[in-house]
Amino acid sequence: MTKGLKAGQDVPGKSIIVSAPSGAGKTTIVKHLLAQGLGLEFSVSATSRPMRAGEVDGRDYFFLSADEFRGRIAAGEFVEYEEVYPGRFYGTLRSELERIWAAGHHAIFDVDVVGGLDLKEIYQTKALALFVSPPSVAELERRLNGRNTETPETLRMRVEKAEHEMSYRDRFDAVIVNDDLDRACAEATRLVREFLGA
Repeated sequence: MTKGLKAGQDVPGKSIIVSAPSGAGKTTIVKHLLAQGLGLEFSVSATSRPMRAGEVDGRDYFFLSADEFRGRIAAGEFVEYEEVYPGRFYGTLRSELERIWAAGHHAIFDVDVVGGLDLKEIYQTKALALFVSPPSVAELERRLNGRNTETPETLRMRVEKAEHEMSYRDRFDAVIVNDDLDRACAEATRLVREFLGA
C-alpha cells in the first residue's frame, strides 16, 4: 500500500531498492553494496514483528507494536507500508529517508517485493529497483529450512508467498538470479554503479 510522497516528486537523493522472496539472499547483497564506497546508507525499516536474537532496535529494524505502527500510519509518518501477514506490518518511515538525504547519501532499501514496487512507483527515475531471485522455489525452500528459524507452518507460508512474489519479478528494473553469491554481488554492484554514475 503506497502512502506518502507523490509519484515523481523531486527528492534530493537517489534510492536503491533491493527486493526478493525471503531467503533469496537480498540482505547479503545489500550488505555487500554498502561496503563498496558508493555513498549508500541503509534505510532501516519499521516492523511490528518480534525482535529476533541478536537484532538491535534502530539498526536492524525500528521495532513497533502493531498498535504503534497503526498510530504512525494514521499520523502519515510512512512513505510506504505493507501488512505482510495479519497484524505483521513493515514500512519505510519518512524521517529515515530525510535523515539519509540530509547527510548527502543515497538510500538503499532491503524490502519485500510489494514494498519495493511501491517505492519504485513513488521515486520512479530516482530509484533503481533490483529483484533478487533464487534459482528455484525448491532451492529457496531448502535455504529457509537450513536456517532452522521456521516452523512447518511458517515455512509453508513463506514458500507460498515466495511463489506469488516471483510473479512480480518482471516489474523490476533488473533481475539478479542468486545461484552464485559472488557473481550476484558483482552484478548488483555493476548495476548500482551505472545507475549512480559512480
